[in-house]
Formats: sequence, C-alpha cells, structure tokens
Amino acid sequence: MRARKGFGDKQASSEKGDIMKILVPVKRVIDYNVKVRVRSDETGVDLANVKMSMNPFDEIATEEAIRLKEVGIATEVVVVSIGPEKAQDQIRQSLAMGADRGLLIKTDEMVEPLAVAKLLKAVVEEEKPDLVILGKQAIDDDSNQTGQMLAALLGWGQGTFASKLEKDGDALKVTREIDGGLQTIALKLPAIVTTDLRLNEPRYATLPNIMKAKKKPLEIKAVDAYGVDIAPRLEILKVTEPPTRQAGVKVDTVADLIGKLKNEVGVL
Repeated sequence: MRARKGFGDKQASSEKGDIMKILVPVKRVIDYNVKVRVRSDETGVDLANVKMSMNPFDEIATEEAIRLKEVGIATEVVVVSIGPEKAQDQIRQSLAMGADRGLLIKTDEMVEPLAVAKLLKAVVEEEKPDLVILGKQAIDDDSNQTGQMLAALLGWGQGTFASKLEKDGDALKVTREIDGGLQTIALKLPAIVTTDLRLNEPRYATLPNIMKAKKKPLEIKAVDAYGVDIAPRLEILKVTEPPTRQAGVKVDTVADLIGKLKNEVGVL
C-alpha cells in the first residue's frame, strides 16, 4: 500500500473541534475486468451471471475516509449505497476495509444521477455528516454528475477530481487535476469531495476484518422512506457495441499517403 499522501503525523493529534463524520456513497457496477456484453434486443447491457464489484472511484473514496479516521480527523465513516439487495456485498466490503456502518437504499430500478443526488441529500439531512466523499464518476455510465448535483442541492462547496486532501484548521484543502496541471482550493465544511485515481491506493480487506464486517450494522431502507421520485427522466432508445476497428494500411511513399487521404478518405 502506498504511503500517505495528504495527512501527516502532526494532524494525528487533531483538536476535538476538528473531528468530523464522513458519508461515503458507493455504487455496485460491473467489475472492470469483465468484458461488457450488449443484450441481443439492444435495450441495455447484459447483467446476467456477470461479476459485480464496487465502483473503483468509490473504493478510493472509502479508503480516503478510512485514512481520515485513522489519523484522528474523522470519528465515524458511514457508507451508503442505492441499488438491489445484492449491493450489500459492496457495503460489506467497505465495512471490511474499516468503515463503521452501512445503509442500503433498496431498489431494483435503474436510478439516474439526479435521483441519486436527491436520495443522498435526504441521507445527508438525516445523518448530518461534515464531509461527503464519493467517486468522481461510475465506470458503468461515466456520468460524472452525482457529486456536483448533490453539492448544488445542499448548497455546499465542492472539490472535484481530488488527487490530494489536507485538513487545515476549519478548512479542507483539495488539490484537483485540471487541464493546465494542478489546482488547490480551500473548502469550508461541510463540503462535497469527488475522488480521482491518484488520491490513494485502496487496501485489501483482510480475512479477520471481513469476518468482523459481518457484525457491523447495515440498515436497509426503501426509496419510499425518503419521499424521492426516482422515475427516469431519460429514455434509452438503443444500446450498441462500438464498431470493430478496421485494419490499418501501409503506404510506400508520402505521395501515396496524400493520395489515399484525398481520394479514399476525403479529408484533404
């Protein structure tokens, strides 16, 4: 496991007023090692008998929250997931990594980012965390919307694409990746942070911790308990696989290349 990137020893003795509660939303997605197959009727992705796992960016968010707790900055890490009953597996994985308790908002319906953000807003109002850390995007739909929508609904500050976090008094310094390099911003808590790949390297859950996770509290609630309408606002017309990449062509001279670009491809 990589060395700590953001929190030093001097922060391990945080004052009592600096400690906080962290909420980590996680999503159940197709494992990144699995080749995705489209259904024969082109209505969506085939999920039958497919290995599922925690969204990798959410796994990074979980790791960061646990590290915050280990250095004494956070007091409690609560993990929440929205999905089918089997999403308990991903919550249990977070608990085995070191989270304290879990919450599953059970639904078998496909939930769009806006509905997810509204449900998370209700959870935040109930749990009252000081910080929400989640992945910048899910690898199944690549929407990259939930964190930003949640921040807007709550009226909280946000630090997206975080590659480093540092607690500085009452503020949270977030180093984020932008087109021109790195940008560091200071957020007043409570705040929303979305994680990027370079933030940390998640730990593997040990067998003893996996066994302990089975005894940690995991609450299951229905969507109706939060009064949020999750009816889809978008309609998927068709899902198709990307076209097969065509083989390249070798040319002998620059003149041949220009001729093909001009006469066959039509780009000149």
